[in-house]
Amino acid sequence: MTVQTPVPMDKATFLGWAERQEENYELVRGRVVMMTGGPRGHSHILFNLATALDTRIDLDTWAVLPEFGVEVGPATIRFPDIVVDPAGGAVTDRTATAPVLIAEVMSPSSARIDLGDKAAEYLRLPSLGTYVVVASDEIKLWVWTRTATGFSSGPVVLGDIAASVEVPALGIALPLAEIYARVQLD
Repeated sequence: MTVQTPVPMDKATFLGWAERQEENYELVRGRVVMMTGGPRGHSHILFNLATALDTRIDLDTWAVLPEFGVEVGPATIRFPDIVVDPAGGAVTDRTATAPVLIAEVMSPSSARIDLGDKAAEYLRLPSLGTYVVVASDEIKLWVWTRTATGFSSGPVVLGDIAASVEVPALGIALPLAEIYARVQLD
């Protein structure tokens, strides 16, 4: 029996290959990993979050980019659900230049990666001010915010619909009521 292992890719090769694929992929430590689509709640939260950001930020300064590439290591490119990056990038850019906010909408099956691997990778980005993980099955957010001394050892956890996520780098607050608007949770 022969077992074939995938051939590692560099970032440039991956980006060229990925744009020709119908499905979505990430490059993780040189290996191609397929991303699956989320359920209705995931899509609804993603839309609400993008809309809340888009209506609050200075669009001449910042761009809200859903599922846009972020280089997080020498052989890793992630595609977070939401990236806020400086505005004015070329239409052909495939990765963020200096993301200040990254958000992931988490399903129960992605918790280990979103709260573990991705958190560790994103928090190393020098430009990042806030990383947010939004649960799709309950009202709960994990928020890491950079201070003058860096990121704390763990996130602030929000679970009150009346709360807001403060994003100091953008000078805005995002109400949980807007993030979860019209989302039917069981």
